[in-house]
Amino acid sequence: MYCRYFGLQEPPFSIAPNPRYLFMSERHREALAHLLYGVGVGGGFVLLTGEVGTGKTTVSRCLLEQLPDNTDVAFILNPYLDAAELLATLCEELGIDTDGSSSLKELNERLYQFLLENHAKGRNTVLLIDEAQHLQYEVLETIRLLTNLETNTKKLLQIIFVGQPELQALLAKPSLRQLAQRITARFHIDPLNLAETEAYIAHRLRVAGLPANQQPFSLGIIKSIYSISGGIPRIINVLCDRMLLGTYSQGKTVVDRGTLKQAALEVMGKDPDKVEIKPLLLPVAAACVLIVGIAGLAWWQWPLTATPAAPPVAASAPAEPIAGSGFEPGPEPRSNARPEPQMASPSAPPPASTAANATPSSPATPAPVAVTLPPSPAVATIDTDPATYLYTSEEEALNQLLLALGVAQYPAQAPCADIVARGWRCERQTVKSWREFREINRPAVLALRSRDTEETQYAALVGIERSRANISFDGESALLPLTSLGESWDGEFLFIWRPPEDFRRPISLGDSSSTVEWLAITFARMDGGVGVWSGEEFDSHLSERVKQFQRRNNIDADGIVGIKTLLKLNDQLGIDKTLDKRALAHNGSNEKG
Repeated sequence: MYCRYFGLQEPPFSIAPNPRYLFMSERHREALAHLLYGVGVGGGFVLLTGEVGTGKTTVSRCLLEQLPDNTDVAFILNPYLDAAELLATLCEELGIDTDGSSSLKELNERLYQFLLENHAKGRNTVLLIDEAQHLQYEVLETIRLLTNLETNTKKLLQIIFVGQPELQALLAKPSLRQLAQRITARFHIDPLNLAETEAYIAHRLRVAGLPANQQPFSLGIIKSIYSISGGIPRIINVLCDRMLLGTYSQGKTVVDRGTLKQAALEVMGKDPDKVEIKPLLLPVAAACVLIVGIAGLAWWQWPLTATPAAPPVAASAPAEPIAGSGFEPGPEPRSNARPEPQMASPSAPPPASTAANATPSSPATPAPVAVTLPPSPAVATIDTDPATYLYTSEEEALNQLLLALGVAQYPAQAPCADIVARGWRCERQTVKSWREFREINRPAVLALRSRDTEETQYAALVGIERSRANISFDGESALLPLTSLGESWDGEFLFIWRPPEDFRRPISLGDSSSTVEWLAITFARMDGGVGVWSGEEFDSHLSERVKQFQRRNNIDADGIVGIKTLLKLNDQLGIDKTLDKRALAHNGSNEKG
């Protein structure tokens, strides 16, 4: 409709996977390189994950196009299959005659014979499964057994899993550890950053034939598109399409803020007056991550094992036993950690000119700023039944958590992507006890699974008071016994934190990045300017300082800076929202029931 008006040859923002519009960001190219390496190694599994709409299918298609000519590929798009159906589909994709058999034994034998013949011909065989997060456990076990089809020197089948972040959590279950250990390459695709979003929009307009003298999206509008979409290409496409249509209907040639707001309302379901369209204050490089999600056993026992102590998040009191477990978690942990020397004002870090004494130039990652918490409700209902305070979707619970913490002002369709613009990141973890959870010390969304119905519901936990969890639900809060949550919680949770901007993986001796420089300057400030290191290289001096910090905080002193070390460092700097900061007060009202 609007194409001729803007001088376009075709709609530039269709969500159909047209190869002419292929845009490979640095993240997509890196993902493709990881997958090609994994396929080249041969055997085992290759894993590609990413949020909905981040371009997993694009990377998968590129991978298939770049596979050698001597490769036979089976592409399974429907993961809702049982074991026999999956094997039958695999055989059909590879052109194997099954005579209509549905016997697992016979299908396996025919597949094995085909793979041996292919190997003898010098051909490779690849199985690619899309939307793999929906695979059933029995099917995953069948797929794992397929990697046992081998010769003395080579695996005969290469398997590629493509799926959403939930796939990471699924494969991290202890019951699937044998499969997880066979993954030879894995990569998680993050959404686009601001610069990539601008390049992505320009690329699609150029391919669609936009005249050189036309530019319907100003830089300010592009920044707002990025802020609203979180850098997810599919959402960018739909937003831009709606904005071009709205601009055309108004007889204008450049998208204005009013059109942007209306498009956001239509696409995201957000109130136009509440859509955040101010320019971003900080550069962003990643979305949610998701990404190290782990789930425990279907019926999780909470053992009373020795775990490192953590700073208490509430007044010490005997903890309630976890119902049905036969164990008691014991008293609140008391920390043996020695406090780090504190900076004069963690909430107001020294200016960059002061840090210049530590390094030749300011780090690429800005010094974190302490957060200001919104006022907490004065009263929290005391209850014993968690069912009233649970959400049916993780997104709903996370939106409620972000609202309660003051991180967001309105619900978002993709909350993990939405908060990236403000420097936050989602992280998924699993623990074995409440004590370990308190060591993480972050408000979180708990995944609660009913043992009777297998249904999963979600609780937005903003704090812990003595032996009760403070749960936020629809703007209200309730104190629930930890025992009532422990009956259906297997330890999986999602929390938010503020990592250094370019932190993607644990860093250690010999690494170079702006995160390394930020660490060096941060420790120098904590030490009053003593022990200064220059440059972006993780040297032996910084390694020893990291180990000292880890010992003081009861972390394995290996000198490797991972999530646990950064969380403790954020605690000392006053950066993140923590359980102790969000413990909501109550007035000692009587228990219900």
